[in-house]
Amino acid sequence: MALIDSSRAGQTAADVLGFGAGIPVVRGLDEALALGPTALLIGIAPVGGRLPDAWREIVRQAIARGLDVWSGLHTFLGDDEEFATLARQHGTAIVDLRRPPPDLPVASGRVREVGATVVLSVGSDCNIGKMTAQLQIRDALAALGARVRFVATGQTGILVEGWGIAVDAVVADFIAGAAERLVLEAAADADIVLVEGQGSILHPGYSGVTYGLMHGALPHAFLLCTQPSRRTIRNNDWVAIPPLAELVRLHEAAAAPLRAAPVIALALNTFDLAEDVAEREIALAASSTGLPATDPVRYDPAPLADAIHRFHLARPRR
Repeated sequence: MALIDSSRAGQTAADVLGFGAGIPVVRGLDEALALGPTALLIGIAPVGGRLPDAWREIVRQAIARGLDVWSGLHTFLGDDEEFATLARQHGTAIVDLRRPPPDLPVASGRVREVGATVVLSVGSDCNIGKMTAQLQIRDALAALGARVRFVATGQTGILVEGWGIAVDAVVADFIAGAAERLVLEAAADADIVLVEGQGSILHPGYSGVTYGLMHGALPHAFLLCTQPSRRTIRNNDWVAIPPLAELVRLHEAAAAPLRAAPVIALALNTFDLAEDVAEREIALAASSTGLPATDPVRYDPAPLADAIHRFHLARPRR
């Protein structure tokens, strides 16, 4: 119904983001309530995923005014005594999107039993577009007639798709088990399973989640995502991002002990580049790796969808 952002009030989502026409940006909760919402979504995750103290009053007001609260934070609002008491008093629900299921298994390689082709998106860094690329490709594959499912592994993907597990909130021993469970569920009625990636094998803070996904999902192939303008790991300038050809080698080597999985396509995030620079970077990525490459948001995702579809059709079945 609306976005709350006091610094952009009076604009629309399209004014700020380039999409979301007709969605107003309002100064505060009172203005938003006039539009008739039924829930407050905390759709941004600060570093560490904790609820800032300044936001508590907004959450309190929302519950008191009869709104459900959906949260993607690492802080579980449903466990907050004040919020939980308010929600009971006002008959509203608190949904913590990152809360993992209580019965996750330790991974045991069961994905080897499925016939579907599993493609995991991986990245040169975190926050690089792994989810968005997969969603664009999902729609392109569906247009080709493929039976395809998207596996959400983060809070935003869960909101988009309606199911999934936020694996970065799972105890480390069970991250791979969570990925395994998700892929098995998706493969029950799909021929191609696109798994949303998290973190990066290069990231000093988030690589554990990446490896857990790789080992649990046991992908047949990788979609490698990168941002040409980003030269170092975000908030870790001491970690340089290597050239694309080296990134391809690193991911294939990391996967090989459990299942050989080639990188079969490159998704570039060029939102911050001029048109001619974006086109040049895409061409350079393709020529330096020999792989199909494009920005699947800025341009047609067909080259990436076609690469995955061809790989699926040609993949030996055992």
